[in-house]
Amino acid sequence: MPPPNLLLGVNIDHVVTLRQARYRTMLEAFNVEPSVLQAALEAEAAGAHSITLHLRADRRHIQDADVRLLRQQIGTKLNLEMGNTREILDIALSVRPDFVCMVPENREEVTTEGGLDVAGQRATLRPTVKALNDNGTRVSMFIDPDLDQVRASADIGASMIELHTGTFANHTGQERAAEVERLRAAAALGHELGLQINAGHGLTTKNLPEMWSVPHLAELNIGHHIVSRAIFIGLRTAIQEMLAVMATYRDPC
Repeated sequence: MPPPNLLLGVNIDHVVTLRQARYRTMLEAFNVEPSVLQAALEAEAAGAHSITLHLRADRRHIQDADVRLLRQQIGTKLNLEMGNTREILDIALSVRPDFVCMVPENREEVTTEGGLDVAGQRATLRPTVKALNDNGTRVSMFIDPDLDQVRASADIGASMIELHTGTFANHTGQERAAEVERLRAAAALGHELGLQINAGHGLTTKNLPEMWSVPHLAELNIGHHIVSRAIFIGLRTAIQEMLAVMATYRDPC
């Protein structure tokens, strides 16, 4: 069977947000739910190609033990989102996820609100990328579809970029169309520079087809929409629903 045109990484942070709402201070209790491992295994069973989780410095949802548990138990690839801090880097070097996606972190934000300023942080990001690469982990930069950020990502040694699609998702009409053009240009340049092109943030089964003119897409990382749909139709069905829409993607190039 030929490989799919587009891979899906399922972000399970929001499952853990629900767990933390009640069990933040009692994670060793016998009745803690929902289970991060069960969510990951359900995602795998539904056809997810990787499991994404964000270990934040403030530990508001995913915990260190969650990362280590999934590294040991899941059969598919592990994608760790992280800010550029020594503490989290040490954990990543110990756990050795398949992928790391470097993201910005602001303490007041509810979720990641925009792309990382790679161009302005080359000096601090470059040694982190090198350490992860040398340890066998491929590195992605979560960036806005800005050409300078694409060039900077390639320059510091990343092998992938994840294009922030939040602006695309949060607008309609001419504003959305303009953002699609930005995404197209960023993807084209990234591919030219040898980068794998991923995308994520705010993507849904309804808005995805409007992304299909963006070339060279390899993987989408989606969490909030899938978990939201899962409330009504179950996690496995929500993932399969997303995969069915993703199967219609054909690289326009």
